[in-house]
Amino acid sequence: MKLSIVIPAYNEAKTIHQILEKVVDVQLVANIEKEVVIVDDASTDNTRDAIQDFIEKNQGTVIRYFEQGKNQGKGAAIRRGFEEATGDFIVIQDADLEYDPEEYNLLLKPVINGFADVVYGSRFMGGNPHRILFFWHSIGNKFLTFLSNMLTDLNLTDMETCYKLFRRDLLQHFTLEENRFGIEPEITAKFARIKGVRIYEVGISYYGRTFAEGKKINWKDGFRAIYCILKYNLFR
Repeated sequence: MKLSIVIPAYNEAKTIHQILEKVVDVQLVANIEKEVVIVDDASTDNTRDAIQDFIEKNQGTVIRYFEQGKNQGKGAAIRRGFEEATGDFIVIQDADLEYDPEEYNLLLKPVINGFADVVYGSRFMGGNPHRILFFWHSIGNKFLTFLSNMLTDLNLTDMETCYKLFRRDLLQHFTLEENRFGIEPEITAKFARIKGVRIYEVGISYYGRTFAEGKKINWKDGFRAIYCILKYNLFR
């Protein structure tokens, strides 16, 4: 079995090598192999050079690198990564240091034990460490999760989480459209419509960063998320 780790990257030259080191070092359960799929969303800093330098120094790991012709957004980079992935399972990994690759095994366990088809890593459950940051951001996140749950009839605690692990064959059931952060509610709505799909959540840690440290999501993305929740649930 193989896990494809899809990493969308945009102007992450300062941290991309650190997250890649963590991804390479993690040992997966059940002898699952790793495939790292990096999609550079037309970065304007030295992200490309940092990635290629890392690949050159880590020939023992399968790392596949792709570049977008122009900046299209996180969602577009994720969609490209899904298209290029060849693993039995896929997990999304941000290029910053907010999520810990050591926790892939927490996400994999319900799948390889035969209980789940999709596993979300929740930042709002469990006893793992969570950095304390923005009050209104957390309220917005919970509101979006609540609204999404109302329309999907799921009971998620963290719809907006980056860590979504799923069987790759599930992508045959739908086509993704969103180019930016709206892909989170879109993919959740479309997973929820797959007949018989088994969705689980596990608690994960969260090492959030501030806007000064490079966080990119903003209030406009929040309104887009509301639009996407309505669009992909009510007007499908």
